[in-house]
Amino acid sequence: MTHITPTLGHVHLQVSDLEKSIAFYRDVVGLEVQQSSNSAAFMSFGGYHHHLGLNTWRSKGTSRLTNKEPGLYHSAFLYPDRAALGQAVIRAFEHCCKLQGAADHGASEAVYFNDPDGNGVELYRDRPPSDWPRAKDGSLAMTNEPLDIPALMAAGRKGLDA
Repeated sequence: MTHITPTLGHVHLQVSDLEKSIAFYRDVVGLEVQQSSNSAAFMSFGGYHHHLGLNTWRSKGTSRLTNKEPGLYHSAFLYPDRAALGQAVIRAFEHCCKLQGAADHGASEAVYFNDPDGNGVELYRDRPPSDWPRAKDGSLAMTNEPLDIPALMAAGRKGLDA
């Protein structure tokens, strides 16, 4: 029997205000709208049909109860390098997003925000696998160290100048 490994195709979120959500995922994360209606939008990177779906089919005008119920903890968006991640963080702050957390995980650098409905959003970049921290037995030894946000943003600004 042939083993097939699927990949994650897309995430679809119920949102309360479609336009606010489109603006966040477009202006902060960098997704592009591929198709939209008055109750749904399909967004992606690079012209793909959609990596993220947003809809108000059952949620228009509602509010999130709390973040203590089971459900999606966060969606994560992988940037190709440190400069691109730094640029995304700069955009997030320009759009008044409140930083929820930031960590150097050894294998990656990650910054956490909430979207307009309180859904967790991780913006991150991976280090090359050869730079990942390893235990003596060779297994991955991820960390949770503080991330230097000003240095990350400086890398983003430098990338804008390049």
